Amino acid sequence: MENDFSHLHGQEKIDAENDYLKMKLMLERGAQFGPYGNCVTNPAEENRFLKDIIDFEDQVAQQKMIKVYDRIGRPTHFKPADKIPDHEMDDAWMELANFLFRHGISIGVCSPNVTIRDLYRFAVEEMFYMEMEDARVPGVIYGFVYDQFHPDPVYENMRLALEECIIYILSKQATSWTEQISQNKLRLNDHYPLTATEIKKLIDRFKSVYEDLQLSEITEVSCELGEKYSQVTGKYIVSMSTGVEWHKLNGSWKVDMQRDKVSGLWFITGIYIENIRF
Repeated sequence: MENDFSHLHGQEKIDAENDYLKMKLMLERGAQFGPYGNCVTNPAEENRFLKDIIDFEDQVAQQKMIKVYDRIGRPTHFKPADKIPDHEMDDAWMELANFLFRHGISIGVCSPNVTIRDLYRFAVEEMFYMEMEDARVPGVIYGFVYDQFHPDPVYENMRLALEECIIYILSKQATSWTEQISQNKLRLNDHYPLTATEIKKLIDRFKSVYEDLQLSEITEVSCELGEKYSQVTGKYIVSMSTGVEWHKLNGSWKVDMQRDKVSGLWFITGIYIENIRF
């Protein structure tokens, strides 16, 4: 696409160039813009934003890679984690995180079991020597997620059991049903063996009986983790409405999982929820 806005002036020129840049991103990069544009309302700021995005995309397309350590100027003042006493770790991590952020890099983490020392050690002993795309655009942050390199199976299995299984079953409106479920030989309370499709139908049939389901409490959540098998357990309280009256149910629940040999992912193989009839 070619553009020539020399015959335009002022606001009209900026608006025309912005439309051109959006079309370029849509045709060449598959970008999508909503009916109300984007969050940048000032045309001049939008112009800079669109040019930065195109610049970033062009740099990424060149596939230039650089080690993180080289990207941040090969610093030598960050001590190894085992050389920093506990009472200095918070300050050391803050210094490191701020230093990385100034170079357009951040470290995120999902598991609450990961400590500040874990993050610091990961950064200086592992991440420094990883490669990243050598794309530099003001305001664009390149993020590393600790869990992608050091998964926490206890946290991940508890999250899977809760957010993609139990909460889905015991809530009228839920985000999504899990994809990490075995395709056959599944158990749902006394129903066995079931396919993934059959277990979903039983759950949806149960939910359809009630006009509303409000999960009010999940407690005593714990995870037992083995090499091949895992079980997450807990207790629940749910309020259920038939449209005429409300009543409460409570009891224990458990979600059984098995680890896939090939992918290493955990898949749900059984669900038991006390006092629920599917």
